[in-house]
Amino acid sequence: MVPRLHRGHYLSLLNRLFLVDELPPWHSNRLTRLIKTPKLHLGDSGLACALLGHDPATLYRDRAALGQLLETFVYHELKRQASFGPDEIRFHHFLDKDGIEVDLVLERGAHELVGVEVKALATVTARDFRGLRKLAEASDERFVCGIVLYDGDVGARFGDRLHAVPIGALWTTP
Repeated sequence: MVPRLHRGHYLSLLNRLFLVDELPPWHSNRLTRLIKTPKLHLGDSGLACALLGHDPATLYRDRAALGQLLETFVYHELKRQASFGPDEIRFHHFLDKDGIEVDLVLERGAHELVGVEVKALATVTARDFRGLRKLAEASDERFVCGIVLYDGDVGARFGDRLHAVPIGALWTTP
């Protein structure tokens, strides 16, 4: 007889096989209106597309589906790059009960926090920084900066410590 596994066992197994990453929520004691459920990121975007039935034509038409896969891809790329540095970087996500979110929250030590939003769009507006502003409020002086990575060509400032950065900057040196 084969023992039955519940959802937690499957997730643990997939995590140990490096197929799934659980991204824990970031929270502070100051905020009680946060969702504290982890996000799941599949480690292989090709496998994710196959499981979801997405082909290149589908992703071209459906920017929301592309955005989800792009977020996962960026998460894994930033995690890989963070592993090269001398300091431990912890990764989280941020979501409050009103649906305001930040895709990735990078935390170094107890005093530095960076928020990253990933957008599969060629333009960025002030509204794209809404979650980053909320994160800045929640983290006070710990907030170093907020970045919207987007599918454009030009970087821009959107206020104090808020920047739009082309996603290609992940693979280029300054």
